[in-house]
Amino acid sequence: MNEAVALDPTRLILAAIIGLLLLLVLIIKFKVHAMNSILIGAITIGIVAGMPFSDIVTAVNDGISNTLKGIALLVGLGSMFGAILEASGGAQTLAVTMVKKFGDEKAAWALGITGLVIAMPVFFDAGLIILIPLAFSLAKRTKRSSLFYAIPLLAGLAVGHAFIPPTPGPVLVATMLNVDLGWVILVGAICGTFAMIVAGPIWGSICGKKYMVEVPEHVANQEDFDESKLPKFGTIVMIILIPLVLIILKSLAGVIPAMAPVAPVLTFLGEPFMALLIATLAAMFVLGKKQGYTMEELEKIMTKSLEPTGLILLVTACGGVLRYTLQYSGLGDVIGNAVASANMPLVVVAFIVAALVRICVGSATVAMTMAAGIIAAMPGIADLSPLYLACVVVAVAGGATVCSHFNDSGFWLVKSLVGIDEKTTLKTWTVMETLVGLTGAAIAFIISCFV
Repeated sequence: MNEAVALDPTRLILAAIIGLLLLLVLIIKFKVHAMNSILIGAITIGIVAGMPFSDIVTAVNDGISNTLKGIALLVGLGSMFGAILEASGGAQTLAVTMVKKFGDEKAAWALGITGLVIAMPVFFDAGLIILIPLAFSLAKRTKRSSLFYAIPLLAGLAVGHAFIPPTPGPVLVATMLNVDLGWVILVGAICGTFAMIVAGPIWGSICGKKYMVEVPEHVANQEDFDESKLPKFGTIVMIILIPLVLIILKSLAGVIPAMAPVAPVLTFLGEPFMALLIATLAAMFVLGKKQGYTMEELEKIMTKSLEPTGLILLVTACGGVLRYTLQYSGLGDVIGNAVASANMPLVVVAFIVAALVRICVGSATVAMTMAAGIIAAMPGIADLSPLYLACVVVAVAGGATVCSHFNDSGFWLVKSLVGIDEKTTLKTWTVMETLVGLTGAAIAFIISCFV
């Protein structure tokens, strides 16, 4: 089935309201798993809208198959790549070297940049647990509030996690909007840099002066990193850049005539799954084997890294179901016409939708999935330029980042690791997340105005 069925617009809007409200109530009130909630909400939309049961089944099957085929390999390979980087000490290498280069006075900038780079291949919580001891070590040495260094680190991690592939969030949104990852990396890096500066060193300096937070007792006597056992800085940078450079080269090969002779090779190597496979193999042998890991140990590390990917993939697949239900029922046309009549830029709409879901549900993954599903169902999306769509991806990611509060697991992780109370966490971490989302989306909107 490729065409939307002809249904009453008023009934379609009512169906969307009922289905989406049911979805939110199931997650917030009854704590039903996000995967089940999204699936129930999508099916409810189809039933209330009056779609034939066969069309609902088609939407479910198409949503799952078409969504997973674009991201399953990327999420799996990205997880394995990040796990090797984490186990080998690559994250610590980047952080320690950057802090040395910048010095104690500008170490906040070093931590922000390090967090941004590390969060691209490594999950946010893993990156935070690995690097937070360095922030504490700096705070102890300089006798400053730990927030002075922790906030920039958190901002960098949040930016890398939200805006720049191969981290799963922007990958799943880009896949649902069918936009080349090379453009998403370019736009995400530009927007993310501004967001990291505003929410990291600048906001961190304000928080560090306003709130004197001592280093938590359980890490106060923690030993510094043993740098002699860490891999070399240049090696880590080279390996992290492999997938980014290959993906970007593929995008450039399609628009620069001078690259035509090598375009087929670059297009093949720059396919996201190929770029990540090459990077993972390089990490296995250059980082894993050289750091003394056996192939059996590396296999266990990579296998364990795949455990959290099941949740990501299933929630994303159900987001695809929501997208195809909206599209096949004709709701995408209704929403698209409403947006057109409201004369509101798509980048702004994408940010608002993602932000509303984020505030209600707490999960950035669910917010990205729902927002991407709604935007992807709108008519004319395929006709937009790759650069504009990349701006939409960043806007969705920005909306899904703002206003982290009590319903977000990240809120509680930061509270416990940094050793602050709920009120201080709201005043520091929540504001930081909001600055990341707003700044990134604002820069994306500015870029989109020139497309």
